[in-house]
Amino acid sequence: MSRPRVGVAVLTMGTRPVELRALLDSVAKQREPATRIVVVGNGSPLPQLPDGVIGVELPENLGVSGGRNVAMEKLREYGDVDILVDLDDDGLLIEADVITRVADLYEADPKLGIVSFRIADETGFTQRRHVPRLRADDPMRGGEVTTFLGGGHALSMPMLAETGGWPDAFFFTHEETDLAWRALDAGWTIRYEPDLVLQHPRTSPARHAEYYRMTARNRVWLARRNLPAPLVPLYLGTWILLTVARTRSMTGLRAWFGGFAEGVRTACGTRRPMRWSTVRRMTALGRPPVI
Repeated sequence: MSRPRVGVAVLTMGTRPVELRALLDSVAKQREPATRIVVVGNGSPLPQLPDGVIGVELPENLGVSGGRNVAMEKLREYGDVDILVDLDDDGLLIEADVITRVADLYEADPKLGIVSFRIADETGFTQRRHVPRLRADDPMRGGEVTTFLGGGHALSMPMLAETGGWPDAFFFTHEETDLAWRALDAGWTIRYEPDLVLQHPRTSPARHAEYYRMTARNRVWLARRNLPAPLVPLYLGTWILLTVARTRSMTGLRAWFGGFAEGVRTACGTRRPMRWSTVRRMTALGRPPVI
């Protein structure tokens, strides 16, 4: 393919204006410039943006999925973006060759659908939960994976057109896995590239009740939407056991099981179970879709 044109999208809720400006400055310092940069105010007004940055203010918070779909459609309107890079508004590109490296990867592989960046704090440390594989002991081990990180990643616009973009109803949590599974089933590749770094403050694993509820609801939706019927109870049963074993908060557990029940009884969107060949491919990559 010809040299891919890279666009950048950032969601913000208006609470991190200093961090947002630092991120946009780091994007502006890239040796290979982004074709377009769009910032979406997710239910909030936007601060003054640098010249050339496209701003979109939404009247209500559409969540991560809905807001990213708005950014994607805005970039699509211009017709000059082949690769979309999503970045958290409190992240920072610490190297000036990120866009160049992304374009190189997609130029070399037309079936590359998703590239997951490495998330690291200001000391270079990467938390285990930010490595998109089960064996997360070495965050510097790259290669093909079955999911990706929401904080920093690149997406093929042709892949998004084929898969239908982000699942709006998810709002937040597991939207990356839903998109990843649909991409894999359509024959696209997902790569984790640890040399592509988004510096991001280290976050606490502490969670609130709403997080537990949304996590459980969306995990049920994820299975109902994407898995072959025999795998749905296996996947959900595995996560029930893991959640009970890992969660120390009774409030969190009650919220989780409330969300699980909500996921069972509410509409999950269109069901398109993945092919068994995709299940085998995911298993070969080290993460069968039962965990």
